[in-house]
Amino acid sequence: MTTKYIFVSGGVISGLGKGISAASIAFLLKNSGFRVVPIKFENYLNLDAGIINPIEHGDPFLCEDGTEADMDLGTYEKFLDQNMTRKNFVTMGLIYKTVIEKERAFEYKGEDVEAIPHITDEIFRRIEIARRDNNAEIVIVELGGTAGEYQNILYYEASRLLALRNPGSVVHVHVSYLPTPPHLGEPKTKPTQLSVKFLNTMGIQPDFIVARAEKPLDKRRRERFALFCNLNADHIISSPDVSHVYEVPLQYLEQDFHKKIMKALGLPQKSPDLSNWKKLVERIKSKKDKVIEIAIVGKYFKTGEYQLRDSYAALFDALDHAAWANNVAIQTRWIDAEKVESAVAKAMADKKDLSYAITELIGKPEGIIVPIGWGPRGAEGMIMAASYGRKKQIPYLGLCYGMQLAAVAFARDILGLPKANTTENAKNTPDPIIQLMPAQKDIMKRRAYGGTMRLGSWDAIVKKGTIAYTAYEKNGKFIDKNKGLTSERHRHRYEFNDKYAHDFEKNGMTISARSVVEKLAEIIELPRNSHPFYLGTQGHPEYKSRPLDPHPLFIEFIAACKGNKSSTSAAKVLDK
Repeated sequence: MTTKYIFVSGGVISGLGKGISAASIAFLLKNSGFRVVPIKFENYLNLDAGIINPIEHGDPFLCEDGTEADMDLGTYEKFLDQNMTRKNFVTMGLIYKTVIEKERAFEYKGEDVEAIPHITDEIFRRIEIARRDNNAEIVIVELGGTAGEYQNILYYEASRLLALRNPGSVVHVHVSYLPTPPHLGEPKTKPTQLSVKFLNTMGIQPDFIVARAEKPLDKRRRERFALFCNLNADHIISSPDVSHVYEVPLQYLEQDFHKKIMKALGLPQKSPDLSNWKKLVERIKSKKDKVIEIAIVGKYFKTGEYQLRDSYAALFDALDHAAWANNVAIQTRWIDAEKVESAVAKAMADKKDLSYAITELIGKPEGIIVPIGWGPRGAEGMIMAASYGRKKQIPYLGLCYGMQLAAVAFARDILGLPKANTTENAKNTPDPIIQLMPAQKDIMKRRAYGGTMRLGSWDAIVKKGTIAYTAYEKNGKFIDKNKGLTSERHRHRYEFNDKYAHDFEKNGMTISARSVVEKLAEIIELPRNSHPFYLGTQGHPEYKSRPLDPHPLFIEFIAACKGNKSSTSAAKVLDK
């Protein structure tokens, strides 16, 4: 059939859930039997999201092929249950770079190279690559930013031109916000009217508006809204706040959004099979056995006076998925690693008990996680948290940096190496437990930071009889069970120094997985007979977790936390 295109734009404010809307539309169409591919066009001039501060733009999502992308690609993977690649993610920087390289190579045969048609043609080319490589019938194009920004105007121009060239095969969905001022008590449509006016000035009339608001739109406002925005009233899709994002496809289903899109595109009417998804939502909303508290000791929680969730978005999603599988509710407590350092420094100055200072901050959660991170800021606080979890028998999960710093903590506490460290933070440490990978040394000298880490999927062999092996085996996640072969996504420059492997294992720390290539230590853990759950992984299992298919390491971690005697009854907490 003729390829169909759905453009999804945003209005009024960022962070509305434009990616969730795009993913939900794709989800409904895929489950109706269409071959669908999503692609995200981002505004910034970075070539990818790899070296953007997570506080500025959220947690970069790591794809199987090593692409460091926008968080929305993680949303696509979770909703569609399919891997995204570099072909699903394009930045304006990448487009400009490609066009300039072609100009330098004389591929334009001496033409004046201009924004139109050369930039828009490159946008078309990227869309076509994604369509062709996925044999897609429908391409869903999410446009970064909001209408009215100068950075994304060429994306909108490309969408206008594509609609002009393919009449009847393109629809435009505009996701916008209807604020409800407390002193008025009703949703106001004027901001969205202005957003639609911006679209109209670019020659675009949206076919649908997804109206994000605190509460559902009533008939009166829907009709007035449609009149002012030049739409049919049933093309205004009400999208009020929900308790969880996985309810959004069901919200759209109730309004036949998918059928309306099919009709607008001239597609045969089909109905999706959402039985498993409905069971998932029922499980999410069901009464839980317990509420468990997870302390996350990190360094990217705060910007100014505001706390951020997006800096660790994939981690929070993976925790949710595993919690639902274990029928528990999770309360996360975010602890700034620098505050742990400050508390210990103050205790030392006051000549007080150091462990008491850490206990004051971390307390007695059911589990501790030390997540991803870079550089020395807060690192000592993370090391202290890893040590605290080991000593207090609190289930601990270290992710990448959290694995490396758990190894440093073990070396200091158990091997008697007080100056042990990672060379990332102490170049001249006498005991470099974590060191720069050999292949990275020249890269670092050249300051070639972007896209040069050990990225993407890497295979590893897991040792039988370990926590990691049990987790992968129980959840059917081995690529080859006979070999104990599995695979995780990676994003790092530093590695465990194998010079210390013998001393670690002799003193009780098991290296439970090694990479197939280079035999690098991938997972370290303490045996069950010495700790309920203490595991660090160099890989990033959080990026592979999906709502219907939680990651086994997170499942086992949450199960260990659930078994902790200090867990609180869910009923007691929820009744308060």
